Amino acid sequence: MFGLMRVVNLAHGAFYILGAYLAWTVQSQGGNWVFGLFVAAVGVGILALLTYFLVQRVHGDLPQTLLTLGLGIGVADLCLWIWGGLPKTLTAPDILRTRVTIGAFTYPGYRYFVLITAVVVGFGLWYMLQRTRLGKIIRAGVDNREMISALGINIDRIFIKVFLLGGLITGFAGAIGGSYLAFGPGMDFEILTFALVVVIIGGMGSIAGSAVGAIVVGLVDSFGRTYASEFSIFLLSFTVILVIMLRPQGLFGRAHE
Repeated sequence: MFGLMRVVNLAHGAFYILGAYLAWTVQSQGGNWVFGLFVAAVGVGILALLTYFLVQRVHGDLPQTLLTLGLGIGVADLCLWIWGGLPKTLTAPDILRTRVTIGAFTYPGYRYFVLITAVVVGFGLWYMLQRTRLGKIIRAGVDNREMISALGINIDRIFIKVFLLGGLITGFAGAIGGSYLAFGPGMDFEILTFALVVVIIGGMGSIAGSAVGAIVVGLVDSFGRTYASEFSIFLLSFTVILVIMLRPQGLFGRAHE
């Protein structure tokens, strides 16, 4: 949504926690964890579609940004009203929570599952954008929407699919992340901040950049919280400033002509 279509979706964090809450509701009602993932993805995907239609009615970057910000605040407050203010956590299946020992290191199995899932999703997105006709149309439509429309391609329908896919992945991520980290009020802005920082560091429109940006942000945040907790936010902010100073378009982003 942000990297390709240049829509600054400030409701992204709220989408994440909504997916976590939907999956938690399914599981708390006796449902299967896997089915909770499905409900979270579909529910947030539908909300992303509604967001797209709202954004298309507003022209200009600032109005669109303010619209998604208001939507995010509304969704977060709605979650607070429905599910309360206490943190919640999903329970992953036992087979995924088994500890895995590799050499002298013992690591929670669910973290391996998260890592593998992220790699699979990332590779799938990269393949779709770089190796399929749909991906070529999306990238061309971002660069020159009028030309693609002149070729007889319904670019609006393509962009609807992009927003839907973004919503599906975000809802799915909320359920996956909610099985590892407790979620609750306020986490939406935390997730939103990390997401924007990752895109800024990696470069807009680059899947590889997002992957590298996520690794950089994760390492800086983890080491900062462990060895200099009082400076962890400063270290993350300094990293963003340093990247912007040296490479304004991000590590893998394209320079604007």
